[in-house]
Amino acid sequence: MEQREFKPFGTVSALSLGGGGIGNVWGETTRSESVSTVNLAIESGINHLDVAPMYGKGEAERVVGEALKGKDHSEINLTTKCSLGTVPDSEVYTRLNSSLCRSLETMGVEKVNLFLLHSQLIEDDYQLPVLNEHRATNATTLSCYYSAVIPAFEMLKKEGKIDHWGVGLGQEEALIKAINYEHPPEAMQCAINILNSIGAIGYISKKPDPNRVLSECQEKAIPILAIRAVQAGALTSSMDREPHPSGMDKADFTDFERALPFRELAKDWEESPASLAHRYALSAEKVSSVILGIKNRNELQECIDAENKGKLSSSEMETLQNLFVDEG
Repeated sequence: MEQREFKPFGTVSALSLGGGGIGNVWGETTRSESVSTVNLAIESGINHLDVAPMYGKGEAERVVGEALKGKDHSEINLTTKCSLGTVPDSEVYTRLNSSLCRSLETMGVEKVNLFLLHSQLIEDDYQLPVLNEHRATNATTLSCYYSAVIPAFEMLKKEGKIDHWGVGLGQEEALIKAINYEHPPEAMQCAINILNSIGAIGYISKKPDPNRVLSECQEKAIPILAIRAVQAGALTSSMDREPHPSGMDKADFTDFERALPFRELAKDWEESPASLAHRYALSAEKVSSVILGIKNRNELQECIDAENKGKLSSSEMETLQNLFVDEG
């Protein structure tokens, strides 16, 4: 598997195994199948596992812990996260450290290579267009991030519990400010897909435009990990889960309907939609690794085969990018 430059690790495999699938977020799987999937990923040259406590209420981290138990994992890079919210500055380090220590214990490791803020980063006066009642729980304000989160991350580095830190989700204006701050993130997760969508997790903005953040990272040389390559299943052949009763994931199912022209093009090109979607993300400029949301070995193998096919040509990328250019 191709190894790409990624400053926090030196290099990283073009594909990373994400924790959503093995944590039962993207449809049903079993502990045994998830552990086997982690093992196949490592055997296939994937050297980065990206998990979080919220994936299956700790299941993804438990799977990784079981898969790595008794093995030399010195060549495997681990990422976990903390959904902090906005709390008093005096509580930030304690909460981050507590979450991290639980993750380390669950996975049976002494440190992680990358620790990410998993709550939505927002400007201080920003009100969420929906679910604003959960603002303090789901979002971290820039002032909290600047004054307490970054110092806490740096303290965890000094303590040897993490090697690097970064940011993922958020209001685009806040993320762009964080990128241009005097102490920018050491890595960022960016949604990269042909729909330019983050689906259900895009509730933070009225009209999410993840390409804005991607472009800023590319311009400012922030190391990039791609997420949402198949946009929560919308860019696959079929959605393999039922809509949540609350309607929280309605945007993902709407995206599946939007993606019909993409599926038709994939058929014309004699490639599965999932394979083509992953190759699109792998072909994006300055992307170090694409984090997979797969939940079993069959889905993993399809992604490995897609990576083996190589990047898309510039003309293929242009054709794909023109599919949805006229959407209003």
